[in-house]
Amino acid sequence: MTRVNHKIERPTPLLSKPVATGAALFLQNMRHRNNSAAQGALRALASLFVSIAVGAAAQPGSPLSSTSIFAPATTPAKSIFGLSIFVLTVTAIIFIVVAGLLVYSVVKFRGRAVDSNREPAQVYGSTQIELAWTVIPVLIVAVLVLATARVIHAIQDAPKPAAAVDVTVIGHQFWWEFRYPKLGIVTANELHIPVSDPAHPTPTFLKLLSADTDHSFWVPELGGKTDLIPNRVNEMWLDPSRPGIYLGQCAQYCGMQHAKMLLRVYVDKPQVFSAWVSAQQKAAAQDAQVRRGRRVFETTACINCHGVIGTAANGRFGPDLTHLMSRRTLASGAAENTPANLRLWIQNPDAIKPGSLMPAMKLSDADLDAVTAYLESLR
Repeated sequence: MTRVNHKIERPTPLLSKPVATGAALFLQNMRHRNNSAAQGALRALASLFVSIAVGAAAQPGSPLSSTSIFAPATTPAKSIFGLSIFVLTVTAIIFIVVAGLLVYSVVKFRGRAVDSNREPAQVYGSTQIELAWTVIPVLIVAVLVLATARVIHAIQDAPKPAAAVDVTVIGHQFWWEFRYPKLGIVTANELHIPVSDPAHPTPTFLKLLSADTDHSFWVPELGGKTDLIPNRVNEMWLDPSRPGIYLGQCAQYCGMQHAKMLLRVYVDKPQVFSAWVSAQQKAAAQDAQVRRGRRVFETTACINCHGVIGTAANGRFGPDLTHLMSRRTLASGAAENTPANLRLWIQNPDAIKPGSLMPAMKLSDADLDAVTAYLESLR
């Protein structure tokens, strides 16, 4: 199989320069404790909120970071992003108004020396004010609830077209299993899906399951977090508008190696995705030069956990290795898939991913080299 190389753009900072400047100004002003500094801090905070909203809206298509929620690339992600900006704007206005009234009251009605011997005016309840701070918050909450419900309905109840790609995602400690039931493909950790042309939509519908404990599928640029819960089926869908590599990870603490339960989503152009599907549907490569390594692999405990199509290995506890070398990473993104890292992973998994459930096979150097060579032939 010919390996398809994808160019990974260098990630840029999460916050743009205007946002960073606003944040720095806010922190600088907060160091002072007089009235003028408080007013300056309030202005800086307002500038920060506006910079985030304006910067994100001005560059909706530019990836600010490889894991940025400010560069949505799917319809669900864009809907969530738009709702987030709306809520942020509403809450920022509320904060500015309340903080402004508070600062005004502190400055206007502060204690003065001339009033030290006088009792302040006794002010009792105001029906108008009490109605205002009751009715207005209720209306604001109602608007936010309706806007949120609208987005949830649009995402969760979206119709599924006949051209959709189905993928079953199974979370394991600590790796991802991807099954394409219509295509007969089983792979791990690196999800390939086609780009969705608005003229001919090809969304991908994910069925999310868990093999052990709670996990959470999260690729920030493609959509919100969706949990994988034992004995429950959750679903989500993606329709990415631009090809590329999108990075994500498990967003639910699931054990010792939760932080290294990473994943990659390759959004391929139609012809690239078709080529990948054709290659993945083939049986494992048979190379006479690595016959010894295959024999060692098939006569040890490796086959109890791993599967290789076309061989005696049919394990289901670990990732399918039929096309192992078509993947760019090992151990769910913990290391690059290089011969040296592959050998180390077989020899001592804890050196790469401490606490992983893969045991050290304790092979001799000769057998270790043979198994590594055999796995390198699985393309």
